[in-house]
Amino acid sequence: MQTFHEARRVQTSLLSGIEKRCLIWLAERLPARVHSDHLTLLAGLSMLGAGLGYWQGSPVALMGCVALLAANWFGDSLDGTLARVRRHERPRYGYYVDHVLDAVGILFIFGGLVLGGHMSPGLGAGFLLAYYLVTIEVALATHAVGTFCMSFWKIGPTELRILLAAGTVRLMIGSEVGIAGARYLLFDIGGVAAIGGLIVAFVVSAAGNTRALFRAEPLPHGAAGAPRTLREAGKADMIRS
Repeated sequence: MQTFHEARRVQTSLLSGIEKRCLIWLAERLPARVHSDHLTLLAGLSMLGAGLGYWQGSPVALMGCVALLAANWFGDSLDGTLARVRRHERPRYGYYVDHVLDAVGILFIFGGLVLGGHMSPGLGAGFLLAYYLVTIEVALATHAVGTFCMSFWKIGPTELRILLAAGTVRLMIGSEVGIAGARYLLFDIGGVAAIGGLIVAFVVSAAGNTRALFRAEPLPHGAAGAPRTLREAGKADMIRS
């Protein structure tokens, strides 16, 4: 059985420094009966509740969405920090469960926005597609490169929550904005910008990781010895696995 090596975490977002200090401060003061699984559950339920709030769409429900986004930050950001502070790390379990909940949670959020009439179905689907492309790229790079990139261009999950919360507050005034004499849904405008940013992030990250991996594992130059037989190749694969 191979030894598991946790990937190096790279977090360079605007708020990462102050956020890290805040999370450690909170983790050191949480009651002992609260553990990381409780926080993970809180994060998942908060995304479900926020999605339902966007679907309902009343001012009270939208204010609740802002509170639930804050609760999601508390649970999603603090669960790993709490595990590390208490030395109860479960790197494979935590990485897997967090990413499954993130994938489902973003579906709840944007499903609620579309069902509530705050975003066009096509742009909602386009955002999810672009988001999942970036998520897949991050997961592949974590395995192949050994680097878990948690932000792009100084924007990470916390900054995205703040932008979403700001848009939610604006929804309480109205779901449309005027641009050049035309009216558009606020989250359609934000969705177009987000889709563009996510696609560029995917292309840049994928190209950079492909280049790094090609340099790390270049094609051999000239003769590299006799080719393996199928039996030898099969044995080599068994050893690696």
